[in-house]
Amino acid sequence: MNLRAIGIIAGKEVRSYFGSPMAYIVMAVFLAFSGFFFASSMSQPFPEATVRGFLFPGALALLLLAPVLTMRLLAEEQKMGTLELLLTAPVRDSEIVLGKFLASFIMVAVTLALTLYFPFLLFLFGGDPDLVPILTGYLVLLLVGAMAVSVGIFGSALTSNQIVAAVLSTGLLMVLWLANLTSNLAGGSEIAWKTAVDYLAISGHMQDLAFGILNTTDLVYFVTVIAFFLFVTIRVLETRRWR
Repeated sequence: MNLRAIGIIAGKEVRSYFGSPMAYIVMAVFLAFSGFFFASSMSQPFPEATVRGFLFPGALALLLLAPVLTMRLLAEEQKMGTLELLLTAPVRDSEIVLGKFLASFIMVAVTLALTLYFPFLLFLFGGDPDLVPILTGYLVLLLVGAMAVSVGIFGSALTSNQIVAAVLSTGLLMVLWLANLTSNLAGGSEIAWKTAVDYLAISGHMQDLAFGILNTTDLVYFVTVIAFFLFVTIRVLETRRWR
């Protein structure tokens, strides 16, 4: 695998992001959304010196906003006819997908970095907050963001319509976010179903990390889902190469 090719593709996409208003709109919306919930958690009668107040709303915001960042990555290439040129270039399908994934993940990381003033305020005014839950909280947001980006790129590979790509990606992410609700409807005889569906739910894998507990099962879940959607996206591109 050519890391230089991945870096070139990622750099091109990052420059494209910052050259359009979309990235700034996504950042502004996320900051406003997360800032509201952080401020709300701090205005409680007995506030905790933690960032948990905006972790779950922030994760949900990432799931809704990441498809907006990724919807054009492959869909626009298909619509403009440049995907065929890209596929005939001396670059592997995996390098194309990873380069575009890296660019979108960088945008997610930059967006999250802009919220670092939240923990700064906690240290400034909140006494002596525990650093570990803050670090694991941001880790889980990065993992959720990476997952959302991988699903978004998959959706973008399936169609040449950016809106359809965003809707498909958002739908898949909401299924993963709300999966545990379906397990609650199952009866006691559906233990295997409930276990499987609970494992697929994103929110269930955020709990321990939100409280500063590094659970291998949770990390494996996020890495597996990210790798799966990147893998199937590469396979989608491979089918287009041979058409």
